[in-house]
Amino acid sequence: MIERIWSGRSALYLLLLPFSLLYGLISNLLRLSYCWGWRKVWRAPVPVVIVGNLTAGGNGKTPVVIWLVQALQQRGFRVGVVSRGYGGKAESYPLVLCEETTTREAGDEPVLIYQRTGAAVAVAPQRRLAVEALVSGGGVDIIITDDGLQHYALARDVEIVVVDGERRFGNGWWLPAGPMRERASRLKSVTAVIANGGHAQPGELSMQLVPGQAVNLLSGERRPAAQLQNVVAMAGIGHPPRFYNTLRQQGVVIQKEVSFADHQNYTADTLNALITDGQTLLMTEKDAVKVRAFATDSWWYLPVDAMLPDEQATLLLNKISVLIPR
Repeated sequence: MIERIWSGRSALYLLLLPFSLLYGLISNLLRLSYCWGWRKVWRAPVPVVIVGNLTAGGNGKTPVVIWLVQALQQRGFRVGVVSRGYGGKAESYPLVLCEETTTREAGDEPVLIYQRTGAAVAVAPQRRLAVEALVSGGGVDIIITDDGLQHYALARDVEIVVVDGERRFGNGWWLPAGPMRERASRLKSVTAVIANGGHAQPGELSMQLVPGQAVNLLSGERRPAAQLQNVVAMAGIGHPPRFYNTLRQQGVVIQKEVSFADHQNYTADTLNALITDGQTLLMTEKDAVKVRAFATDSWWYLPVDAMLPDEQATLLLNKISVLIPR
């Protein structure tokens, strides 16, 4: 239902417009309070790059963070990542991730980023605390924030916005009548706009999510996803249909699709109930980091990587690299 409302296919959004106008008023006043100096903005001692979005729901932001971290690491920089840690409940903050950190403590995206990149990752609802935890030992040259475009208390040197190239901005209204956290005009002030799939607009960088081979959660075996049989596909992400479409494009025959809320916590009983003997459970990598501890040999996940055209990627990386002191 919410997808129909946000996409403009349902007139029910009209009932929510008063709440959207209030949301827009508050968000604009909050931003202006920082722009005009009414609230204090904290600047980190190292460059800060924000990777965020204007809309609620999955836009492919985390794959962009992973791509950016790995690309800067390849250039020899020590990269730190900070996140609010949505969905995690740590005993205290800031929480600096280690091998033993669980998604229940840090949230799923920070754990995924840590496992994929090996970068220093810290989470805290107040992102300044996470940044301070990473830079206090002098171990990072640059900070990438996973989300936080609207967290104006933290000064930023680069703003990258990831846009769903197919859904774009829906009906264009603020939450809850529409998907917008800020209006599309905000794009005029950011460093770069990356369009995930669809058709990039003039001035935007195009990106595709490229799937790898399916990985068995228990054994680590890799094989083409199309070779998996009797597949039940599940996804607890912002926009599950994108995952299912990706599987079909890879030649996967899906017997059943099961969607969960973004940042959903799972139990072994919940997932075991999704399949019967002889069926294969295929999930996103974001879901996999939450269930690895109780996985069975019939559970697989499909990793994806952000892919940008070489020329566009190089220009963006050069723009960021010149900010980092040598």
